[in-house]
Amino acid sequence: MLKKEIIYFEKTGPENTAVCLDILEQLAAEGYKTFVIASTTGQTGRLAAERLKKFDVNLVVIGHCVGFKEPNQDEFLPENYDAIVAAGGKVYKGTILTHSLETALAKRFSGVYPTLLIAQSLRRLGEGMKVCCEIVMEACDAGLIPEGTEVVAMAGTARGSDTVTIIKSAASKRFLELRVLEILAKPRV
Repeated sequence: MLKKEIIYFEKTGPENTAVCLDILEQLAAEGYKTFVIASTTGQTGRLAAERLKKFDVNLVVIGHCVGFKEPNQDEFLPENYDAIVAAGGKVYKGTILTHSLETALAKRFSGVYPTLLIAQSLRRLGEGMKVCCEIVMEACDAGLIPEGTEVVAMAGTARGSDTVTIIKSAASKRFLELRVLEILAKPRV
């Protein structure tokens, strides 16, 4: 059983990726079946796919939507896409949900710019925490993972990974049912 203590990194960045990948591999060995990984260029997703291919898991790698940085630009590299799929993973590139969560909150809350409030609130726990929540909802919305199950999510701040969580999955329309069950790694800054 994975030791359930939180690993705190002193700073953000790709130097934490190897430790995060070790955690993923341990969780897969424990029997976790669903993994959702944030990856801008596909490099981190490719590393996760290589580590997890020996396990019977559902791996979903979430990239930015095409045009996120510039019109018509796809930041996800084709060679990483091919390697992830070859290792049995799936790749999804869609809209970042903190730009479109109004539907989930409109029935319960009134106010201005609720998605910005959500994004900024989640960022108080770290950029990776915000992204972990977003990518799990994106994967549910795309039908790539089931709702209401424990999902391992890994994300980071800019490049690489520095955050690993276990989340009870929910689609964006049921955002208020999403639960961060465990935080296994995150930066302190």
